[in-house]
Amino acid sequence: MTRRLAAIMFTDLVGFTKMGQRDEEAALRLRREHQSLLRPIFATFGGHEVKTLGDGFLVEFHSAVESVRCAVEIQRTVARRNSSADPGEQILLRIGLHVGDVVEEDGDILGDAVNVASRIEPLADPGGVCLSETVYQQVRNKLPVLFERIGPRSLKNVQEPVEIYRVTDGAAPRRPPDSPAEKPHNLRLAILPLANLSAEPEDEFFADGLTDELISRTAQLPQLRVIARTSVQRYKSTSKSIREVGEELDVGVALEGSVRKSGNRVRISVQLVDVRSQAPMWSVRYDRPFDDIFAVQDDIAGHVASSVAERLAGSTAAPAAPVPLVAPDTADMEAYKLFLHAKQLFWEKGSIETTRTALAMFENAVARDPRFARARVGLAETLLYLATEGVTNYREAEERARRELGIALEINDGIAEAHSVLAALYLSSDRFADVEREAGRAMQLNPSLADPYRWLAQLAAGNGDINEAVRLLDAARGLNPEDVNVLSFYGRALFYSGREEEALAFWDATKDRIRFRTNAHLSEYYLSKGDLVRAEQSVREMESIRPTSGWTMVYRGMLAVRQHDPATARRLIGQLEAREKKGEMVVFFIGFLDYALGDTDAFLARMDQALGAGSLPLLELSYSPTFAEARKDPRLQDILRRQRELKDAPGGSAR
Repeated sequence: MTRRLAAIMFTDLVGFTKMGQRDEEAALRLRREHQSLLRPIFATFGGHEVKTLGDGFLVEFHSAVESVRCAVEIQRTVARRNSSADPGEQILLRIGLHVGDVVEEDGDILGDAVNVASRIEPLADPGGVCLSETVYQQVRNKLPVLFERIGPRSLKNVQEPVEIYRVTDGAAPRRPPDSPAEKPHNLRLAILPLANLSAEPEDEFFADGLTDELISRTAQLPQLRVIARTSVQRYKSTSKSIREVGEELDVGVALEGSVRKSGNRVRISVQLVDVRSQAPMWSVRYDRPFDDIFAVQDDIAGHVASSVAERLAGSTAAPAAPVPLVAPDTADMEAYKLFLHAKQLFWEKGSIETTRTALAMFENAVARDPRFARARVGLAETLLYLATEGVTNYREAEERARRELGIALEINDGIAEAHSVLAALYLSSDRFADVEREAGRAMQLNPSLADPYRWLAQLAAGNGDINEAVRLLDAARGLNPEDVNVLSFYGRALFYSGREEEALAFWDATKDRIRFRTNAHLSEYYLSKGDLVRAEQSVREMESIRPTSGWTMVYRGMLAVRQHDPATARRLIGQLEAREKKGEMVVFFIGFLDYALGDTDAFLARMDQALGAGSLPLLELSYSPTFAEARKDPRLQDILRRQRELKDAPGGSAR
């Protein structure tokens, strides 16, 4: 292991990934050509090629001056080459430079200097060179090159912001041709998980909580669609570049940064990045007392809004709307810390016990400040989640959740999440006009909230418009691509709308993320096709994940009947009836097994009972091939008619 001071260069071939998706052979040919162009230039300036990194290079120099001279010559050479090349054959490079201590190990070099250089490279424009202040100080009076100070930038996994400079010698265009400007309401933003730089690992909850707060705050900007926390959280501690994350989430801009908490002070560094060009749009660092945290959030949202307005400049749209100032919803900072910690635990859902801890923290936050409305909303959501997991009595949890939401909305009617959760509660009790009103109000307050689209999709499906349900679920997926509830519903909606090939492809793509639900849908699909071998495989997967689920028991029983084993189905009915006597809502599962056994009268009696209990499985009864014959029975049509007559406005219900 050898340690030394070195100048580090990172290069990157812009657009190589997309180019490879369009024409892999052409992309590989351009990569080989760019490698043959660069390698002689490295040697001319004493550069040592450490390794290739896909479509780029990691190069070490003994001199900062030579590293800059090499970078400038590379861009000049590439620009000359591009001047006679077709537009589709252009080579555009980004180059980042830094000087620092490196460690050599097995022919590779490691250390902070390498990390910093790798983070500087994406800041360069296509055809440009960016460098750290360390490099600038060593070369500024030694080369006939002009430099422009960009300013401090917060780099991923780098504790302090780094001053960045740009070479303005300008042999190549800074940016590729402009793409069409985004229209308002189409510009998508991802707020990536803030890195926790605090000395105490337990402060991780604060970084995650602040990330969630910024998502909620910026989601109120009407000109933006902000990706939900569920979908950005998987990029926590990721090694992927902003460009890669942006492509995966299909966003135009991204906010990244770090937070350090020490006692009653917080230091927050953030920057807004144009994903397409990798150019920073804005960056700032705050060093404030914890009591100023709400002002910091407002300030960040305001800067995002103004940057977005500049991004949209030139479009025919009206200027971006100003960010509405939001009064702090609690003055009790201890209650706020409890709230942030509870939110992290609730979203992680690591175990039932950690979710119970989240519930206790929400309760403590409310006890400290009874007018802390958002803490009451979090309390209601956690109660309902625990109830759906069978941990607590659902009816009692539902009643208490309604009470908490009612108080929260009396305090502050502008909480989108409160209206959304209330819409879900109304959906479960067939108050369809209330569902539409509350879901609409939630979407008005926060256009980036995915759940209201799901509630409205359930209404549309229940009202017989499965294609409208697919459209609404598409919108929900755009806002929260990783929401398992949306993904599960979407695949089934594709199947029920007759788009079977799309449904199968979608289930194949999502099976690893939502194993239980996807295998449930596959069990239904294979049973409808008479493919008992594959149905057996799917049911076994369900049994390995949740053996006591009503759905697992239903599909095992249905399959057993098809395998000439009706005794297994009857045994499962007995087990479900025992659970029904304890108050579990399993009546329609029993009815499904009655139907599989050929007892249509018992099946219809159970569906009538489910209708009265508010648990009629309307989606399956309306669309599933399993019940195609049953839908010809006037008695089932009467049950479905009575379900739809419950609505007091256009719409329908589905669970």
